[in-house]
Amino acid sequence: MSAQFRDQVRRYRQDDLAGWGPKVWGEMSGELWRSRELMWRLFVRDFIAKYKQSILGVSWAVIMPLMVVGVFVFLNRSGILNVGETGVPYPLYALIGLTVWQVFSGGLTACSGAIVAGGSMVSKVNFPKEALVVAAFGQVIIETLVRVVLLAIAFAMYQVSPSWTVVLVPFVLLPMLFLTLGLGLLFSLLNVLTRDVGNILTLGTTFLMFMTPVVYPAPAEGLFADITVYNPLAPLVGAARDMVLTGHLKQPVMYAWASGLSGVFLLFSWRLFHMVEPRMAERL
Repeated sequence: MSAQFRDQVRRYRQDDLAGWGPKVWGEMSGELWRSRELMWRLFVRDFIAKYKQSILGVSWAVIMPLMVVGVFVFLNRSGILNVGETGVPYPLYALIGLTVWQVFSGGLTACSGAIVAGGSMVSKVNFPKEALVVAAFGQVIIETLVRVVLLAIAFAMYQVSPSWTVVLVPFVLLPMLFLTLGLGLLFSLLNVLTRDVGNILTLGTTFLMFMTPVVYPAPAEGLFADITVYNPLAPLVGAARDMVLTGHLKQPVMYAWASGLSGVFLLFSWRLFHMVEPRMAERL
């Protein structure tokens, strides 16, 4: 660790661990901002380590969604799964949904293991541990950009033109990024306590994908329709797809509700993470 980061040593007092006032949020934001170069270095290190000994490298970001889409296309065309009317070729529809979904599932998996993966650094160096989680989340952003290239090729192959509002998708996706980062902070803490979190998340995100309109349109009635009403991921996935295909939100009220929930949850998780942060080294 370079000298410029060692200069950012923090001394905790009991008063620093309590409170939710503006001063606390200012200190937390300041610490995170001063750690921006550290986050960048961690991101570059993890990115190189992840693909250094991989034959296909970042191509795995494309291969996995293609395999999943292929399975659902087969199920749909064989009559085993009836997804109904999608408005565009089904492979394109499913690929859009999976591209958005991978931001959540991939980000949650990467963030949850960030603290454990940086165990030696956490126990030896005093720095904002949020930097590890944010750096891990950055890997997912790069993989998403690769999938966007695949998505552009798919649009060209099917000769379908996206709506001009596709340029708004990064802004529409912000609530999902907030929710993913908030859950990532929370599960990274739980992963310090028990290593079962990784397996639980794998099962949980797989189950959630089938409970969320990712590869099928949102149902209008029935049990799944009732579940969708209380699933904040449903309007977040649907909003991004709406911006790509139709140019308007089909569920603006639900999207606003999910966005507000995501923002509040991120702040709550960040504050909880910051309160527990001084005790992480003892658990690793």
